[in-house]
Amino acid sequence: MGRLTRMLFDEPVSATTGLWSGNDASALTFRSWDELRATARRAAGGLADAGVEPGGSVAILAGDAADVAVLVQATWMSGAAFTMLHQPTPRTNLETWVADTRAVLRMLDARVLAVGEPFTDAVRELDLGVRIVPIEELVTAGERPSVATEEDDIAVLQLTSGTTGVPKAVAITYRNLYANQRAMVAAAGFRSDDVVVSWLPLYHDMGMIGMMMTPMFAQATTVIITPLAFLGNPLSWAELMTRFGGTFTAAPNFAYSVLARRLRRAPDGAYDLSSLRVAVNGAEAVDETTLREFIAEGARFGLRPEALMPAYGMAETTLAVSFTAADDRYSVDVIDADRAELEGAIGREPSARPRTLTRLGVPVPGIELRVVDERGIALPADRIGAILVRGDAVTTRYLGPDGYTDALDSDGWLSTGDLGYLTGTGEVVVTGRKKDVIIVAGRNISPVVVERAAVGVSGVRPGSVAALAIRLPSMAREGIAVIAESDAVGDSDECERIRKEVARAVYDDVGIAPAVVTIVQKGALPKTPSGKLRRASAAALIPG
Repeated sequence: MGRLTRMLFDEPVSATTGLWSGNDASALTFRSWDELRATARRAAGGLADAGVEPGGSVAILAGDAADVAVLVQATWMSGAAFTMLHQPTPRTNLETWVADTRAVLRMLDARVLAVGEPFTDAVRELDLGVRIVPIEELVTAGERPSVATEEDDIAVLQLTSGTTGVPKAVAITYRNLYANQRAMVAAAGFRSDDVVVSWLPLYHDMGMIGMMMTPMFAQATTVIITPLAFLGNPLSWAELMTRFGGTFTAAPNFAYSVLARRLRRAPDGAYDLSSLRVAVNGAEAVDETTLREFIAEGARFGLRPEALMPAYGMAETTLAVSFTAADDRYSVDVIDADRAELEGAIGREPSARPRTLTRLGVPVPGIELRVVDERGIALPADRIGAILVRGDAVTTRYLGPDGYTDALDSDGWLSTGDLGYLTGTGEVVVTGRKKDVIIVAGRNISPVVVERAAVGVSGVRPGSVAALAIRLPSMAREGIAVIAESDAVGDSDECERIRKEVARAVYDDVGIAPAVVTIVQKGALPKTPSGKLRRASAAALIPG
């Protein structure tokens, strides 16, 4: 049996630490790891009765973290791999979700869809082409012995962020999980007495691997509410850290910006963030402006600046690639934007167009990282190129509609799809996604730079701007298009002001005026289920 499953199922687990969960931050339920494991043993019997066999696949759709923890362990006890399905939200087109989910279930060849609230009744009425079993029925079965699993058996089939229409999953083995767990514990200084606080979706790797599995493996306490609970009341995040003495949390950059704005209006003493030891910022581009804003607003509530931990990770590495050192304040590079865009070189001398980039720490233990040019030749420090990674936590294959495909090259390296560079001290800096780079007049412009300039304009919704390359019939060369969400979309005069100010802000910061600025309504920008912009799809919003 693999090292992690042997630890989870054959060794004693804590009856005092465990999982607090619920849909409302004010009404949480506690279940110890011991209790959750006992429930999982019964659910494993239910999965066996439903036809799940070793080497098989179980899909999970449940909102409460305790149900998810039970179903994950029950799946592993059955010798199968689990997949967390992307969850529909009030804004989800149900027909599209059903079609995408059917495609995912076919790809997985899932024998069972295990469901929990709030999806049980709704899913029962749908024809998804697979047997649907509520967790309430699964846990009524008798206990079954755990199936022995090997290190290279698949434990998780993690849907990638862009999974829509044509599904794709990262195959994560028990070996990958074990290597990532050791790396996370070492790099973040994670301890069994830590208290994790999270609202991240459990169908995303940061939520599942970082916020649930890491404390579950370490037998630490974790507090998990639903994403909708956070979005309905962002201050619930601070409330839970205050109530439980949270020491460890993680979220994408936008969430820290949202919380900072809410803390700004909160009275002194309303919250206590002094216990927070690690606050990982990852999963999307890390904006140093947000880091400074969060530190400034959190200071009144005891937040230590050293708690903020910019990080780099992805599902293909199970989760972690690089972390800022624990207890160290993050650092930034102020570079010459013109040299970076024209030459791919990092210059730190004073320049007419300085650009601030956040350093994301050194690779975690067990991860090798290198930066290469277009020929695959390793580049020295301070040269921008493609980022490759290698190590025991890195997946070896993907699952798609036509079966498994290799993820690594002949030397075991995975291409991340990201561009960036290593500093002279070995820290990682990500400059953008290779597929999203906008090339204008020989300059390689990151869309994030354009988006950050545009979002500073009054009337533009924070975190709701997309920049992409465009070439209209009237244009001689490729240009920049900016699409911005605004609550003023019905006011033509206000929209015209926003368009002009966005164009000016982008020109002032980038040196090139956008060819097109389009204002759209709230929620119009297409995003992946984990909240990342789908820039290529956003092009459809630009008037022809």
